[in-house]
Amino acid sequence: MTVLRTSMRNVFAHKGRMALSAVAVLLSVAFVCGTLVFTDTMNTTFDKLFGATSADVTVSAKSASDSGQTTSDTGRPPVLPGALVAEVRAVDGVTSAEGSLTSTSVTVVDAAKNSLSPTSGGPTIVGSWSGNDARTMKITSGAAPKGAGQVMVDADTAAKHHLKLGDAIGVITAVTTHTARISGIATFQITNPGAAVFYLDTKTAQQTLVGQRDVFTSVNVTAADGVSDAQVKKNVVGAIGTGYKVLTAKETADANQKSLGSFLGVMKWAMLGFAGIAFLVGIFLIINTFSMLVAQRTREIGLMRAIGSSRAQVNRSVLIEALLLGVFGSVLGVGAGIGLAVGLMKLMGAMDMHLSTSDLTVKWTTPAIGLLLGVVVTVLAACLPARRAGKVSPMAALRDAGAPADARSGRVRGVVGLVLTGAGAAGLWLASAADASREGSLWLGLGVVASLLGFVVIGPLLAGGVVRVLGAVVLRIFGPVGRMAERNALRNPRRTGATAAALMIGLALVACLSVVGSSMVASATEQLDKTVGTDFIIQSDSGQRITPQAVKAVESTPELAHVTRYKVTRADCTTPDGKLLKGTDLTAADPTYATDLATETVAGDLKDAYLPDSMSVPEKFAEAHGIHLGSTIAVRFDGGSTARLTVRAVTSSDGIVDAGATYTSTATLAAHVPAARMPLDVLLLASAKDGQQKAAYTALKAALHDYPQYTVRDQTDYKQALKDQIGQLLNLIYGLLALAIVVAILGVVNTLALSVVERTREIGLMRAIGLSRRQLRRMIRLESVVIALFGALLGLGLGMGWGATAQQLLALEGLNVLEIPWPTILGVFVGSAFVGLFAALIPAFRAGRMNVLNAIATE
Repeated sequence: MTVLRTSMRNVFAHKGRMALSAVAVLLSVAFVCGTLVFTDTMNTTFDKLFGATSADVTVSAKSASDSGQTTSDTGRPPVLPGALVAEVRAVDGVTSAEGSLTSTSVTVVDAAKNSLSPTSGGPTIVGSWSGNDARTMKITSGAAPKGAGQVMVDADTAAKHHLKLGDAIGVITAVTTHTARISGIATFQITNPGAAVFYLDTKTAQQTLVGQRDVFTSVNVTAADGVSDAQVKKNVVGAIGTGYKVLTAKETADANQKSLGSFLGVMKWAMLGFAGIAFLVGIFLIINTFSMLVAQRTREIGLMRAIGSSRAQVNRSVLIEALLLGVFGSVLGVGAGIGLAVGLMKLMGAMDMHLSTSDLTVKWTTPAIGLLLGVVVTVLAACLPARRAGKVSPMAALRDAGAPADARSGRVRGVVGLVLTGAGAAGLWLASAADASREGSLWLGLGVVASLLGFVVIGPLLAGGVVRVLGAVVLRIFGPVGRMAERNALRNPRRTGATAAALMIGLALVACLSVVGSSMVASATEQLDKTVGTDFIIQSDSGQRITPQAVKAVESTPELAHVTRYKVTRADCTTPDGKLLKGTDLTAADPTYATDLATETVAGDLKDAYLPDSMSVPEKFAEAHGIHLGSTIAVRFDGGSTARLTVRAVTSSDGIVDAGATYTSTATLAAHVPAARMPLDVLLLASAKDGQQKAAYTALKAALHDYPQYTVRDQTDYKQALKDQIGQLLNLIYGLLALAIVVAILGVVNTLALSVVERTREIGLMRAIGLSRRQLRRMIRLESVVIALFGALLGLGLGMGWGATAQQLLALEGLNVLEIPWPTILGVFVGSAFVGLFAALIPAFRAGRMNVLNAIATE
């Protein structure tokens, strides 16, 4: 109990000094708990959604996915004959059966041709209004659609786009463009997952979405009372045979949850990874805090040892302080995490994915994980300072606070740091020299971890030389104040190194990702310049295939010399070595594609691949299956017949654009696939007539005015879009890394605050001999700046090394250009100086307010 009371008194005596460490624990735990609560709430929300929208038993086409696929490569959903509804309705155990039609391969526009699709990337769904929809949607204005001239819209979409009853809406499908007026508005009775939903009457939906009468995409079956879904499924399969996909409500919900779970899983583990980085940075903050507190209490600990406290008691005292800090920070972190989850839900609502707080899910494991992580990490971080405290001898009570550093431990640290750094450098070198990306990735991971640990361990030894150089460049211009700031930073290299290490980790990751992102953009741009010979690329950013109407509009543009159609289908291929490769991607394009894209060949001529019943294969594919020019491959096209295609060209597997693609002509595809099963175009490539590029660009945009789902880009636009996509991803990652950098800033603040307390008497003496408050504050700010710049220099150098090595691995996949984003690197370096200034504001202010006489009298 004596040790516990002593620990509690020390915590309350230094509560101000502990606060920032507690905030670091709080932030890290909050990020973990917020991630878990948010993803659990997402799962709960979609579980309710899938449970509410799934019929007791659902019958769909065999080609439909378990999760309810409503689209295909043809732009039309796979359908069932209308007569099947009556067959199912007559099955034993079935109370009712209703046909339903739904498609997501649609675009819906308002009267001004503006897209009404969700900006969050959620689906646009057009279907027939049915009893199953009435379970989850309530008509709150107007009425359900009756006749071809009416359509009903969900309330969220109506509110976002300011739609009202009577407004005209256009539904664009692969079959036709249908115009109708809003007859009703329906409100979700469950959480809207971010979809835009439109309802037509059944006959109109059939004609608009499929172009056929009396067909449905699914039959929704309601089981009779007392009959299980499994029994009804068995009865239905027995009545209609196995040529259809028949799923119970649970099977449908599980399939939907599985398809969603992969996305949520990636998001969850990515966010937890960044939380782990924040925890790692927090460890340095906690180690620094306790190390400084132990150093400042050396005389106090020596007195405790002199009056009978054992090493173990002193050690336990420090660990109990850490335990109390961990519990306090973790408890607050759990609460903050729940708040963070609610904030993320509100953010998702602003992005059209409406998550209700009534579905907020806090499993008992979430606070347990948060508390366990926070407490364990804090106690482990305090172990080293606690061990040092236990080694304080009773004679320390007779000395000034702050025992000298152990020279032997410094030598050991140097040796260990050099070994780790050397191992990291060797790992990075082996990664850059690897011939296979998988092997290189393992060496890269080893090199990153070892070099990071090496820099952390050797940081205090580097501090002396690097800080002196930075001082000469940055601080000397401030005269004596700058020199004192430099000496303060050099006074305790271990503390300076640990403080800088926290910032180093975050900035190393920023630099690494910046190099990788810039290299990817530069490599892709170089490849586009070398290979893409077309003027314009037309495609949908949401992944929709290009409808025949849009293709016709493009082809009718008079300023164009030619238009190349580009399709992707799947086929089962039997290679000359007798292997059956199911679901092989096959690219079908017009012969002009050979000039639109300068694909390198290692054998043959690519234009010959577009001859009748001909194809090309990539080099690695050919080597794996013993294929050479003149080889024949049996290709069974999806939805078509089997063809024997002759290999006329072997393309290089290097490069970025269409790397590893297998080509044939659209004419060959059309010869073996019925017109009704022909896949729609993935994109169109268009080349302008000589001297008419600007006119063709304008004409193409005008021609596709009625098709807002498609974007026309010239090569400059395409490169910018690629850069923007990578930039958005990097900005998201930088935003998540900001948590670690915030914790690092707290570390700088805490170090300076404790350093000011430690130097109270010294500060008083400097003030007594003439140092002004302004000069004192400037000295502390400059000390903070040089520590931040030291961390930035190590982090940016380390990160650029990681990024350059990662680019060497990407070069194996065709990304051959290494580009260092110097504006970003220099901007981060300069920004680190401002971080140092910001971190020093409060400690410098407190130092300037010290009473000179009281400071001199402090022991």
